[in-house]
Amino acid sequence: MRRIGRISGLVTAVTLALSLTGCGASYDTTSPRGAREDAVKGGQHTTGKAKNAPRGSKDDDAESVDCAQAKCVALTFDAGPSENTPRLLEILKKNHVHATFFMLGKNHIEKHPDLVRRIADEGHELANHTWSHKILTKSDDDVVRSEISRVQTAVKKLTGRTPLLMRPPQGRTDERVSKISRELGVAQVLWSVTAKDYQTNDSALIKERVLDQTDRDGVILLHDIYQGTVPAVPEILEELKKRGYTVVTVGRLMAPATAEPGKVYKP
Repeated sequence: MRRIGRISGLVTAVTLALSLTGCGASYDTTSPRGAREDAVKGGQHTTGKAKNAPRGSKDDDAESVDCAQAKCVALTFDAGPSENTPRLLEILKKNHVHATFFMLGKNHIEKHPDLVRRIADEGHELANHTWSHKILTKSDDDVVRSEISRVQTAVKKLTGRTPLLMRPPQGRTDERVSKISRELGVAQVLWSVTAKDYQTNDSALIKERVLDQTDRDGVILLHDIYQGTVPAVPEILEELKKRGYTVVTVGRLMAPATAEPGKVYKP
């Protein structure tokens, strides 16, 4: 039986008691599929490059796939870049896959500016995971603004591109964080699949967890900072392909819709 979220329209106004974080804050979410369907109903076309698709890609299929027709899933990586990221980028390139990188500022963007540029140059989607991973719902307004805007500024300086997407640490958000996000021009993206790779370096277990949870129009959350994660990626991609999935960025999953600042997107 399909989940309700897979057959809903643009906005499923839900009160979330976030089981993934234990946070009791409530807010409305929009599914990537719902955003896509609403855009199509509004007359936008799904063919061609998504408005928020990564630049510099040489993979025409990744930029033009219609996720209304194809069986798509978005692949995302949090908290990098790190010393593991070069290997990950080679794996993605070999498999002709583009991912969305939600990058941390402190000790990551500032430590690996070359990798930020490489991620951009290789056609991946640049996204924001805050500067120092502070829990935004527990931070005052000025701190929230700083956590988001410092990454925006750093990425723009390095690549000429300003991220449109932001993932709040631990997925914790609320109406206040959403309001500030809207002011700063970023949409928030949560997930439907987590390997909890922060708990284990067992690559086989990470693969198993991802594949067990993956469904069409989902968003996979992994971290390129943990030792067991990147080694799991080749087999994850291989099995997803066998199951008929096309692996895309968050932007492509939503196309022809463009993520709207302040909104929270959750499959």
